[in-house]
Amino acid sequence: MLKNIKNTNILFIDIETAPICKNINELSEKMKSLWDKKSKYFRTENQDAEDVYERAGIYAEFGKIICISAGYLTKDSIFRIKSFYNDDEKILLTEFRSMLQKSYKGTDKYLCAHNGKEFDYPYIARRMLINGIEIPDILNLAGKKPWEVKHLDTMELWKFGDYKNYTSLELLTEVFNIPTPKDDIDGSMVAKVYWEENDLDRIVSYCEKDVLAVVQLFLRYKNEDLIITENVISVKS
Repeated sequence: MLKNIKNTNILFIDIETAPICKNINELSEKMKSLWDKKSKYFRTENQDAEDVYERAGIYAEFGKIICISAGYLTKDSIFRIKSFYNDDEKILLTEFRSMLQKSYKGTDKYLCAHNGKEFDYPYIARRMLINGIEIPDILNLAGKKPWEVKHLDTMELWKFGDYKNYTSLELLTEVFNIPTPKDDIDGSMVAKVYWEENDLDRIVSYCEKDVLAVVQLFLRYKNEDLIITENVISVKS
């Protein structure tokens, strides 16, 4: 199937998220109570809701998107990356939606992310709804048949029908001899870098490295040449 999809018709994306507030005490009393209920499913006996609040960014109800990096291949094998990032989530989501509606509305257009079907795609859609933003066509699954959903997922493609295991992007880049995107920070550090170090630029750079890793992995799946460093262009918003 992959051979029938033009690389130039795919938008490769990655998102970075953080807890919606710096600490649990900034939540409303109702949201504190709801986080307590939610976190009971993964807390240890010695932990309380505050101890695991850093994980709130994983859940769209308790987190927010701070960066979306999106990249596409040109006919000349140039990979152009544009990042949408802002402390105001509504601004970056509105800009990202506008880009999708303008350039990725056709039936031959695809999105591709690692674990995108379980995380990136639904998270973006949920946060758009919460922010009062209409979901763009390519993310809106309502009424669509399975073959009409243009979502690719490099983790799902690696499973080959096996549903038992999660395989990280870091592991796959290693086995395919692709430069790792985890050379500075990893996902577990994003909340701290954002809320304590106030270093959104560092997070954007990490997000862009992930997007590059995703497209390189996708090209490996197709037994095609990797993108050389000189052909990667970053255009930050």
